[in-house]
Amino acid sequence: MAGAHMLDVQFGQASDFGKVRTNNEDAMAAFIPSSRSQTRTHGYLFVVADGVGGMDLGEVASATATSVLVEQFEHAEANTMLISLLPRLIQNANNAVHDCTLNPKYEGKRMATTVVACAIRFDQAIVSHVGDSRCYLVRDGQARQITQDHTLVNEQRKVGLISNEEIAMSDSRHVLLRSLGPEMFVSPDTTAVSLRAGDTLVLCTDGLHDEMKDEEIARIVSQKKTATELARELVARAVEIDGGDNATAQVMRVSSVEQVGMYRGRHYRLPS
Repeated sequence: MAGAHMLDVQFGQASDFGKVRTNNEDAMAAFIPSSRSQTRTHGYLFVVADGVGGMDLGEVASATATSVLVEQFEHAEANTMLISLLPRLIQNANNAVHDCTLNPKYEGKRMATTVVACAIRFDQAIVSHVGDSRCYLVRDGQARQITQDHTLVNEQRKVGLISNEEIAMSDSRHVLLRSLGPEMFVSPDTTAVSLRAGDTLVLCTDGLHDEMKDEEIARIVSQKKTATELARELVARAVEIDGGDNATAQVMRVSSVEQVGMYRGRHYRLPS
């Protein structure tokens, strides 16, 4: 098609132990399509997870979740609706982490992980998450938080029991209401976002977003640098400010999108 835009995404990621932890319980993974046709039939997938459990179990949980998601995304049926695929894959990742907790070699110890997954196809991002790892959309120098933390303090904020300022000071700000692993079933929240050329998406763990205001994330990400440089700068800044936790960021810069319409529930490419 003459002059048709393909979806094009530049991707970078970075992770740091921080200044205190001797291990990194954060995990990150990505599926990058290998052809133009796979960009249309599958798209891209980016995943960040923050494991909980100490004793290296958090690492098992987060690594298990991210690898299950990326592997199953790659092998999903072509042209599957992402808005139904992502929550299904997160449930499968939950099953895998839950199975780990039953594995004799982990001696019945508890493990869990957050997960935030972002799939991009045509001109849409589908974001699905459990826990307090976040997705931001940065557009025109402004950062918008796409996910809502599944934490006790965020629920309290929604019903007006606590202010944003109080959350930042709260000792219980990391108490998760939902995570992958502890229960048989998990209910992720899933959101669709329409993308424009020039948009940047950021996935990050709480070791990053706890330390940085939205404005600072937007400022760093809006610089004219590669996605990898931006991810490294976000993480370095978070560690510099505090460093009490692992910090992880994935940065996806959308340089062009492919416009599609819907006809009887099916995508079709619009003539340019």
